[in-house]
Amino acid sequence: MKRVCVLMLALVIGFYSYGQTSFFDVQRAQPRVAYAIRLKEDTLKKQFAAAGLQWPAKQIYVRSFKYDSQLEVWVRNSSAEPYKLFKTYKVCAMAGSLGPKRIAGDYQVPEGFYYINEFNPRSNYHLSLGINYPNASDRILSDSLRPGGDIYIHGSCVTTGCIPILDPQIEELYILAANAKSNGQDFIPVHIFPVRFTNPKSMEYLSRVTKDDQDLQRFAVKLKEVFDYFEKAKKLPLISVNPEGEYIMMD
Repeated sequence: MKRVCVLMLALVIGFYSYGQTSFFDVQRAQPRVAYAIRLKEDTLKKQFAAAGLQWPAKQIYVRSFKYDSQLEVWVRNSSAEPYKLFKTYKVCAMAGSLGPKRIAGDYQVPEGFYYINEFNPRSNYHLSLGINYPNASDRILSDSLRPGGDIYIHGSCVTTGCIPILDPQIEELYILAANAKSNGQDFIPVHIFPVRFTNPKSMEYLSRVTKDDQDLQRFAVKLKEVFDYFEKAKKLPLISVNPEGEYIMMD
């Protein structure tokens, strides 16, 4: 009887210990993440301090611009605060062209409004953060049988339709994202735009690409509405999807 009681007590202690383990601690137990933390965390803290930001950021927002080959990381510590730009990374390789992803094997990087739905500390591409493609819009507008999937922000600087950055950069982003999730941000937004809409050269290129495609023009306009809102407010609007698969922005 005594042995059974000891075993039950051990199970209870184990249960509560597990319940107290944070998402960040779970990630830290992975060798590549532990290495990244040892290498990067102190530097990140100093960069936050230099920028007048509180470490660690409880919320982050990622947005990427395909033609401009940039990925931005914005941070804040409560929903009442505006987002502040922390860092811009160079997207070091690109597959496909402007326009959304619509079928498996098209090598397109998606465009639209997503969130991080997977942390992969054992990725073939060093570290990777999964994106929830296909989203509600994609499921309506993409190929019904083969919309594609497995879209990530990752390291190793190679791609067949993902968003690749350098290994030291994905280490930083992974740490930031893991901290945000550990602090309660279950849905880390990732917005992927065809171009940076404030860049005249990029807008000129977008106009050339879409001039004979009205559907692509309307799609780009919907994305630009969200971009413009964030540029002004430094917060994200609510975004829904109508029965036709179009994004609808709601303040």
